[in-house]
Amino acid sequence: MRLSDHVYRTVATIRGPLIFLDAIRQVRFGEIVRIASPEREILEGEVIKIDGESVLVQLFGETRGLDTGVAVTLSDSVKRAPLSPAVIGRVFNGSFLPIDNEPPFVPERWGPISGSPINPVARARPQDCIETGFTTIDLLNTLVRGQKLPIFSCAGLPAKEMAAAILQNARLATGGEFVVVFVALGLTHHEHSFYMELLSGMRGGFTAFINRAGEPVIERLLAPRFGLAVAEYLAFDRGMDVLVLITDMTNYCDALREVSTAREELPGRRGYPGYLYSDLASLFERAGRIKGMSGSVTMLPVVTMPEDDITHPIPDLTGYITEGQIVLSRELHQKGIFPPVDVLPSLSRLMQQGIGEGRTRGDHRRVANLLYRHYARGRELRRLEAIVGRDGMTGQDRQMLEFAEAFERGLVHQEGERRSVVQSLDAGLALLKRFGLGE
Repeated sequence: MRLSDHVYRTVATIRGPLIFLDAIRQVRFGEIVRIASPEREILEGEVIKIDGESVLVQLFGETRGLDTGVAVTLSDSVKRAPLSPAVIGRVFNGSFLPIDNEPPFVPERWGPISGSPINPVARARPQDCIETGFTTIDLLNTLVRGQKLPIFSCAGLPAKEMAAAILQNARLATGGEFVVVFVALGLTHHEHSFYMELLSGMRGGFTAFINRAGEPVIERLLAPRFGLAVAEYLAFDRGMDVLVLITDMTNYCDALREVSTAREELPGRRGYPGYLYSDLASLFERAGRIKGMSGSVTMLPVVTMPEDDITHPIPDLTGYITEGQIVLSRELHQKGIFPPVDVLPSLSRLMQQGIGEGRTRGDHRRVANLLYRHYARGRELRRLEAIVGRDGMTGQDRQMLEFAEAFERGLVHQEGERRSVVQSLDAGLALLKRFGLGE
């Protein structure tokens, strides 16, 4: 029997969610630790630091009520996720425990939550369009199968409602087996009620991981990894196309900062740990396609920018890793437009790989370019209007102002309405022809 299979009673210190152990000779980084509480409840933790014979354990839960005499067992295994097609249509908490009042399922196999890195040589180029139901994404900033495309929001904007609509309406433009893995982090009571009501009305086509604000902070770090482990299994073992929708990555990063502070690590920018970039990359880079396999993992993370600052470390580092951004606008939201997507700073760098004949429609690029060009001109003329007034402008300039208004009211705004890519293209063409701008 290995020494690490034994039970230890060598707890030196308990500090918040952290437990310090002494005289541990055989242990692995990331190894799962089990602790018997005085109430005979079995708590789990993870080895996060090894210094000689001293070991630091992060507990998945509260340390309240524990003392230095508790029994600690090292399991000789890392954290794994139970994987099975039965996860589809189910709702779990951040520790992968069912919260939908349905019975447990039998795993087909267990997989590490860190996933298996995709060999860069084996990666296939992202291609084909994933419809979200929103014209501003499908027509102008197309989400491509295998892409990482974040949504940059601000406090008070309807990112929650937008995520809910994508959860309900997303599908492959070309058809096929499609699943959404939905991960919601740090939810308030109101947000939790909103999403649970939404999920209770859905029938299949999703797997959800729900983490509430009052639950252990470590679960906020585990939930995305469980979600991605499920996504990789469904994509590369079962051949499905999976969209991973995470809201909100800012709550994830704040949890990472809280854990880093508890470990007394040196802080980086704005108090976040210096490894924030590599930690985010370890999640985002799990998206993609593999040559010779039909499945794919696509990521659509929501990032709420603190103080509306796109240069804040979270959106800044996210932008380095991902392939574009969808930017929500407070100005459009104040006009009553939903979704309030500002298409000018928004960008999908892989859009060209998902549009065109055989994917969406042959005129997709031309229509998108015309809409961009004329809307940008109309937005620019609004500054001139503020100086000289509409009466002091030429007829052509006034037409561009009217086009920009019609673009926002008729094309961007679609509350309660789902449009396919073809319907979005038709709506864009109709708007151009209405103003005589079809060429």
